[in-house]
Amino acid sequence: MVQRELFGRWFDELAAIGAMAERGWRRFAWTAEDRKARLWFRRVADSLDLDVECDRNGNLWAWWRRAGGMGRPGEPKAIVTGSHLDTVDGGGAYDGALGVVSGFAAVDELRRRHGTAAPPRPLAVVAFADEEGGRFNVPCFGSRLMTGALAPSDVLDRTDADGVTLRAALEQVNDVDPHDLGRDPRRLATIDALVELHVEQGRGLVDLGHPLAVATVMWPHGRWRLVLTGEANHAGTTRLRDRRDPAVVASYAVLAARARAEREGMVATIGRLRTEPDSANSVPGRLTAVLDARAPGDGILDRFVEGWEAFLRERAAEHDVQVDLVCEARTAGAEFSGNLHDRIVRRLRGSGVGVASLATAAGHDAGVLAHHVPAAMLFVRNPTGASHTPSESASDDDCIAGATALTTVLEDLAWA
Repeated sequence: MVQRELFGRWFDELAAIGAMAERGWRRFAWTAEDRKARLWFRRVADSLDLDVECDRNGNLWAWWRRAGGMGRPGEPKAIVTGSHLDTVDGGGAYDGALGVVSGFAAVDELRRRHGTAAPPRPLAVVAFADEEGGRFNVPCFGSRLMTGALAPSDVLDRTDADGVTLRAALEQVNDVDPHDLGRDPRRLATIDALVELHVEQGRGLVDLGHPLAVATVMWPHGRWRLVLTGEANHAGTTRLRDRRDPAVVASYAVLAARARAEREGMVATIGRLRTEPDSANSVPGRLTAVLDARAPGDGILDRFVEGWEAFLRERAAEHDVQVDLVCEARTAGAEFSGNLHDRIVRRLRGSGVGVASLATAAGHDAGVLAHHVPAAMLFVRNPTGASHTPSESASDDDCIAGATALTTVLEDLAWA
């Protein structure tokens, strides 16, 4: 079993970064809070005598490996675990952080079991960069760049709420060069398996009565930026029949997304709405919104977006409002490695740990890498079922059970 006191101390240290009291956590990537979290990662890795490196896409790696390096002929491939350090705005303490802390706790426990000599297979704890995409709306930034699913030229000129470009933000990071971002096939070729531990972002385990689960599939999902352009005018003197009000069309967008998602057996959310001008006594001239949609299949997701856009354009034409819809992020669905899933389930059940199997509609770096390397996920029960909110939680006992199960899995893979 991992050391409870050490696990708690590391978790509390990370949770202290970006905490906003009752308003949750805010650790956007490429900010002062992110720098503190990345320094925390390096400090914990140093305490375990792990070698830390930052790859070309800003992902942090803490290596426990044999002398002589990796990727050479005859050298074994690596076993990787970890998650991410960033949060959404007002998010919870466990999303991402639990997986990184558990990875370090597992390494600590394995060092106590086997000594400081490196395992037969190199072992790494990774913190993927900007998984949430909270600042620039580019989710799974580090893992998608690494696998080639994201082109740097498509995102470097995106701006945050203050007008700062992603390129400019990266130029302030000492170990990331915005001119060197991109696919990293050599690194992918050194990975034998990736196992990401994560707090469950739903009530699946609560309903099943299990503390732990192994993921089966990740739903495809994406984000679309909707810009509705009408005409700004006075809220008191402009007759209703003369208005070109994008907010009216946006109301159709919200309700139609909900209704169509329900018919398709999927989920869709418009979680960000901004009007220009932002004035209580003005008809807005422009409204920007972001649609987040997730479905159990790529075809279902495509059909949903196409139908929703067609309906929206019809309503917009009725109100003389212009519609622009751009896909800003799209992640294909992923099936986690069947062989790896089955091996993990057998190993855990063989050691007396009860685990369930669950699909996930949340996006994860492991799902991105699953198209390139054997990947798996462990979920830890969340009694509230809530995530991306301060009420996200997991009991201490379940966290320790999850980290201990991760230790068992990593031992089985790295010492095989």
